[in-house]
Amino acid sequence: MPSTPPFSLSMLDLVSVREGHTVAQALEVARQTVQHAERLGFVRYWVAEHHNMQGIASSATAVLVGHLAGATERIRVGSGGIMLPNHAPLVVAEAFGTLAELYPGRIDLGLGRAPGTDPLTMRALRRDRVETEEDFPRDVAELQRLLGPAQPGQRLIAMPGADTQVPIWLLGSSLYSAQLAAQRGLPYAFASHFAPRLLMQALDMYRCLFQPSAHLAAPYVAIGVPLIAAPSDDEAQFLASSIYQRVLGMLRGERRRMQPPQAGFMAQCTPPERAGIADFLGAAVVGGPDTVREGLQTLARHTGANELMLVCDVFDPALRLRALDIAAQVCSPPVPAEQEEALA
Repeated sequence: MPSTPPFSLSMLDLVSVREGHTVAQALEVARQTVQHAERLGFVRYWVAEHHNMQGIASSATAVLVGHLAGATERIRVGSGGIMLPNHAPLVVAEAFGTLAELYPGRIDLGLGRAPGTDPLTMRALRRDRVETEEDFPRDVAELQRLLGPAQPGQRLIAMPGADTQVPIWLLGSSLYSAQLAAQRGLPYAFASHFAPRLLMQALDMYRCLFQPSAHLAAPYVAIGVPLIAAPSDDEAQFLASSIYQRVLGMLRGERRRMQPPQAGFMAQCTPPERAGIADFLGAAVVGGPDTVREGLQTLARHTGANELMLVCDVFDPALRLRALDIAAQVCSPPVPAEQEEALA
């Protein structure tokens, strides 16, 4: 069997609001979780922009990034991602430029090109803006200019923001962002935590087309991995029923708060529903320590990812921290110094 390449662990937090709990409690869980991830040696901790979803509390993404960075000392904190069609590049540059000045060397700016919401909310966010296919690459280029050194004669300057060199990542679940990240020489994160179908094709395209840049000399990849870890496979499957319920709700067009685990949930689903959940969570790793070790190492071997970005939604916050403990303990991968320095 081929050896597993070195990889790092990171985390993407949807900041789930649990049934029977408040938004304030969800934000506190996120604060405790990022502190725990830092203690475990995770490389970075991202939060995602979503809107008009009662079960997700990360809509004001830049505000939350600042809150989490202020609660930690070393771990990189960022967006996974800012949905760029919802924002003017100057506003994003000023927000993340401010964060970079407050927390030097610790802020990431991951960018997505989806709205992260429903059409009604999209219109409320964008007002009368009409998006075209050319907008996203143009806005990415503008952000790179605004976060880079001000040039002679440059009239539009982000203040704060200019010359902060906040690392920009491109995020995606299709081939579009893979190609753009390769052309720009930017790091790339694939959203395999909810859309794993094109994972390998996107990574192959990114690596094949990659052009070295001033930001990055070689391709650098993170992949989203839904993770539910527990002392046994049976307990992990029981805890995973919370995310199975969430996925089924999404497939049905129902958005609810995170539900407590439910014994025998999958047995209650129809075969098409089970197939839909399995397709959505095709990259998930669910199980006890041995299963988690093999699952994460297999993903790393199969994809060659530099980072596995865990999405760990467990209803009980204490058991969520335990799941991260298990992942860190069974992996404990050595991280080459050049990987740590590449995106510093």
